[in-house]
Amino acid sequence: MAVDLLLGLQWGDEGKGKIVDVLTRNYDIIARFQGGPNAGHTLEFDGIKHVLHTIPSGIFHDNAENLVGNGVVIDPVIFKKELDNLAQFNLDLSKKLRISRKAHLILPTHRLLDAASEASKGKAKIGSTLKGIGPTYMDKTGRNGIRVGDIELENWKEKYRALANKHEAMIDFYGVDLQYNLPELEEEFFQAVEVLKQLPIIDSEEYMHQAQLKGKTILAEGAQGSLLDIDFGTYPYVTSSNTTAAGACTGLGIAPGKIGEVFGIFKAYTTRVGSGPFPTELFDDYGKTMAKVGNEFGATTGRPRRCGWLDLVALRYAVQVNGVTQLMMMKGDVLSGFDHLKVCTAYRYKGEVIQHLPYNIEAENVEPIYTEMAGWEEDLTQMSSEDQFPDALNAYITFLEKELQVPISIVSVGPDRKQTIHR
Repeated sequence: MAVDLLLGLQWGDEGKGKIVDVLTRNYDIIARFQGGPNAGHTLEFDGIKHVLHTIPSGIFHDNAENLVGNGVVIDPVIFKKELDNLAQFNLDLSKKLRISRKAHLILPTHRLLDAASEASKGKAKIGSTLKGIGPTYMDKTGRNGIRVGDIELENWKEKYRALANKHEAMIDFYGVDLQYNLPELEEEFFQAVEVLKQLPIIDSEEYMHQAQLKGKTILAEGAQGSLLDIDFGTYPYVTSSNTTAAGACTGLGIAPGKIGEVFGIFKAYTTRVGSGPFPTELFDDYGKTMAKVGNEFGATTGRPRRCGWLDLVALRYAVQVNGVTQLMMMKGDVLSGFDHLKVCTAYRYKGEVIQHLPYNIEAENVEPIYTEMAGWEEDLTQMSSEDQFPDALNAYITFLEKELQVPISIVSVGPDRKQTIHR
């Protein structure tokens, strides 16, 4: 049985959590394959808003198993808080949630290293969420990391102490005034590790292999967005993992030939949190309206998101890199009331008109070229079918499908799972 993928196609915050929640009824297993608590997947139903950071977005469905895969980095403290928040819903997590032994752990000193590194960069900071993600992946590739499977070993605290001591020496090297109480942080950390031990810890690649042999349906859930990929994103303003389709193979142990549908999620406009280039960013009333109406604040950090017109150059690139087979457009309702819309269809790059994403998209090199389209006044949030869409919205969707050569199968018209229109 093929494994379907769900990915963000922009700089994250596209609305992946909602769509996973909507699609979960079609799947037996939902599996996170990369990232960590820097992700914030928001789900809204029955009048309640839920924000998940590490736990897969299928956790509220009775029949779905949820896997935190080997490509994910886990902060036990944040994970415990997520579990505590779920306690009121009486979920049987021993049956619904599994953790890969090969997933790496974020230590308290990883978070401190993150803060020290970012502080030392001054104005050149990359906009880290300060969750310790980058230092944890650095230890992973440097073969120093501690994995979930290590907490089952008798000598794991010795391994922890050796790595934490190394981290403290590195913090001193940065030469910044970082105030912290490590014993206090460690007390909370070790308590959270004991909670983690109570959950099913598994050899996840074998679990995935057996599930495929049994014909179980599987959806791999990505975090962040394709333009934040460590290889294919706007480096160095990126995350520390592979957020593209290839990351699902390494983050879950899926053979490339076993990938089925690739669902690409994008907003009807573009947003970005933190530092980094953003060719279509708006600094006028249109951008302010997008931010206000779309409630554009990071689900993890609370930081305001930068807003701009839809960038088809970047979106086309993400579609190609991921092999997207179906598109899903989020937050079309936010654009209601705009007297006109713009879509970036090409760049003027160093004096030349191009339609592909170049090596460098800093403002001094790139000028967006726009196609202007009619806006719509109608409130989309109460609509329940495609035939209720205003003509201008239909024209917008048709234009995007023609440019991207991929069908838009879902249009979201609000945050609730019911505000989802299948085309």
